[in-house]
Parts: sequence; C-alpha cells; structure tokens
Amino acid sequence: MVKQPVNQLSPGRQLLYFLLLFAGIFIVCNVIGGLLAVGIYGRGLIEDIGALNFRNPNVGQALYLLQIIAMTFPIFISSVIFARLVVKEPKDLMGVAKPFPWQTLVVVFFIMMLCLPLIELLSRVNQHLNLPAALKGLEKMIRESEDRAQKLTEAILKMNTIGDMFKNLLLVGLLTAIAEEFMFRGVLQPIMYRWTKNQHVAVWVTAIIFSAFHLEFFGFLPRVLLGALMGYFAIWSGSIWPAVWAHFINNGSAVIVTYLYQQKKIKINPDDTHTFTYGGYIFSAIIVIILLLIYKNITSGKKRAVNINGEELG
Repeated sequence: MVKQPVNQLSPGRQLLYFLLLFAGIFIVCNVIGGLLAVGIYGRGLIEDIGALNFRNPNVGQALYLLQIIAMTFPIFISSVIFARLVVKEPKDLMGVAKPFPWQTLVVVFFIMMLCLPLIELLSRVNQHLNLPAALKGLEKMIRESEDRAQKLTEAILKMNTIGDMFKNLLLVGLLTAIAEEFMFRGVLQPIMYRWTKNQHVAVWVTAIIFSAFHLEFFGFLPRVLLGALMGYFAIWSGSIWPAVWAHFINNGSAVIVTYLYQQKKIKINPDDTHTFTYGGYIFSAIIVIILLLIYKNITSGKKRAVNINGEELG
C-alpha cells in the first residue's frame, strides 16, 4: 500500500526550497569556517593556502577544518533540515532506518572494485574532450581551476603515518560519503523521481547533478557513472546505506592506494589512467552489469523505498 504524501508541495518548489536552504547554510558555514581558520591559524596561513604554498605544517589541519565546516557540514545539515521540514522525520530520508538485505553490501563491494576499469576508460575519454575553439579561454580557466583543486586535494591526502591514513578514511571516506549521499540520493533523487515518475531518469539526472556539483569538467563522465551506480543501489534497495557504503568504498580505496603509493608500498600511481587494457574494459562492463542484475534480484522482494514525501519509489 502506497503511503499518502504528507506534503503537497510540487517537486519544483521542493527543489527550489532545498537549493535556497543549502545556499544559505553554505554561505554561513563558509564565513564561520574562514573566521575560525584565521582565528586559529592566522591570516598568513590562509594566504599561503590561497597561494598554494604548502610548506607550513599546519596547512593540512587548516584544510581539514575548512573541508568539514565549509563543505561537509552544510551538505549534511541542509539535507537533514529539509527532511525535517518536509516529512517531519529525518529517518524517512530515503529509508535511513529501513532494513535492507546484508548481501547487498557484498555485491556493492565487488561492483565498486570491478567497475574501476570502466572508470578509467571514462576518465581517458573525458581527458580528450575539448571545448569549441571559441571557448578555448574558458577551457584554459577550467583546467587551471582543476589543477588548483588537485593540488589542494594532494595537500589533504599527504599522509606520513598510518594515523594520517585513518584520519582521511574518516573525513574523505566516511563523512563525505554520508553527507553527499544524504543530499544527492536522499533528497535530490526522490525529488527527481516524484518529478519524472521514472526511476531511471531520476537516477541519471541526479548523477549528472552530482558530477556537476564537484566542478570537475575533466572528471565529469566517470563521476556520472559512479553517481548512477549509487543511485541504483539506493532506489532498488529502498535504503540509502548501500549507496553510502559504495561511496565510502570509492573514496576510501583512493585514500588507501594513495597512502600505499606515497609510502612506496606499491608502484601503481593512483592518478594513472593507463592501467587496464581494452579487454579489461569489456570484462568490467560485462561483470558489472551481471552484478547489478544480481543486486536488483536480491532487493526485488523487499518493499520499495519511501521517499521524502512518503511515496514509494520504483
């Protein structure tokens, strides 16, 4: 039996309200984060970060502070507040409290590991995409912006001890996974489903928004695929947690591989996009499709997800 909606706002209005809520919280948190960083570490260190001068040993700590307060927290809290305003119960946010088959976590793990060749292929394709000649100036700006973002990420992921690795597993892996999944698969995907009445459209539109949100043009395609996979994990299981698990595996494995590479324990450069062969790409695609069908079969007997409006999904 379909649960009756408790809120009659149109999905378009819901989306508008959420974007306004997120924008407001984001601005406030960025101001607070900036003031805290200056108060704790001094204006000089913040200027060093802006100039990409990472010689100061406190740079990493300042970046952690800014990441949590200015980005992770507003993403998470805006989603929870929105859920409270819409359904009066944050636990209804895409089945936060809803049980799901434990086997899905195993299948998700193998999907995320075995989709790596596909991610690499899409990364290679994305790197060769160029804007029209008339937009060469814009393309140069995008590349410079992404190079800057990459350097900031490298500063955060600079790990000298195993303790640093576990700290990044918590921040970059777990906390980011929870916050972003609550926002994209918990709030935006249900809104898109209610708007389109088609679960596949909802999953892919949300995945595109998810990728665009990261402002990385040359990493856009692989992130769309990752977003779509996490979208199906959520909408088929009726719970957000398999998607959070997938997101954590993706981010966490990157942290672990980066740490091992920095410590010279492995020779595989995590930034290398020429690790697999075309045969590996084909094999990856076939196996991932089979595993997705298995995942859907495991979850098909479970009650469909209830979205943020109290309506069943799928």
